[in-house]
Amino acid sequence: MSNKKRDVPWILWPFVAVWRLLAAILGLTGRLIGAVLGLVVVIVGFVLSVTVIGAVIGIPLIILGFLLMVRSIF
Repeated sequence: MSNKKRDVPWILWPFVAVWRLLAAILGLTGRLIGAVLGLVVVIVGFVLSVTVIGAVIGIPLIILGFLLMVRSIF
């Protein structure tokens, strides 16, 4: 068995970084609290997206919350 770290292509690095951030959050909080936290982030993102100015921050929050909920399941 080799303990060689996988090299991630530079084009995929932002996705890997977000996925590792979500894994770290779930490692600290646990799966159930992480799922609830993800739902709260989705709701906050939706509320911010109702305003035109808040959509710049709201849409990424919705995506982040959804990914956090998906990461809690798997």
